Amino acid sequence: MKPTYRDGDVIVISPAAPVRKGDRVVVKTKNDEVMVKELKRKTTKSIELKSLNAEHRDRTLSMSDVVWIARIVWASQ
Repeated sequence: MKPTYRDGDVIVISPAAPVRKGDRVVVKTKNDEVMVKELKRKTTKSIELKSLNAEHRDRTLSMSDVVWIARIVWASQ
């Protein structure tokens, strides 16, 4: 999540908030992977996520692999 978020930062998410292109989101997968990314695109079948850290690749996930997705509404920095 660096350099956008660092160790010790507090991130507040809202599962009830709608997610839109460009939002920063937290995603949990069925493999128990939790990631913070920027939402590039969301369809009924998949989501495309842009990495906030240049050392990590962008991701495309099938919605069937996603347990939940929530928009970041506040972060201490």
